[in-house]
Amino acid sequence: MFQLKPISRESVPGALEKAERYRLLNEPWQTESICSDILDADPGNVKAVITLLLAITDQFDTSSMGDVKNAKRLLSSIPDGYEREYYSGIICERKGKSFLSISRQESDFIAYEWLRDAMDHYERAEAIRPPGNDDTILRWNTCVRLITHHNLAPRREEYIEPPLE
Repeated sequence: MFQLKPISRESVPGALEKAERYRLLNEPWQTESICSDILDADPGNVKAVITLLLAITDQFDTSSMGDVKNAKRLLSSIPDGYEREYYSGIICERKGKSFLSISRQESDFIAYEWLRDAMDHYERAEAIRPPGNDDTILRWNTCVRLITHHNLAPRREEYIEPPLE
């Protein structure tokens, strides 16, 4: 029906600024659209990949698990190991936080599991972080505070003795 119009490579820096601005205005769908256009014009643009990943995670409160897969798929386009671990943590942290607003059975346990996964990613990133960069520590501490504030705990698995035959 309609065909998308490509943007020029020369317009990528300005388009990236617009994507970041729309993200700050809480318009993640617009950000996703712009980042998709940027990546069509410049497939290796890591900044566009990260902005797209963040725009997807901005929508976790209203999205499906498929969006987690889309965000995780983008991680392979991030060449730096530190950033890959850091943004893996962001994905898990934001998905965990999205479960805190759901009032259904098991949501607290699920939130805890996502936040613990985030903390694991942040610890791996912390081990290889650039000097003077404590972002992973700040994020790890945020997860701890969320777990503490919401009294989250791991799921208790009860062992049930199988009946004798």
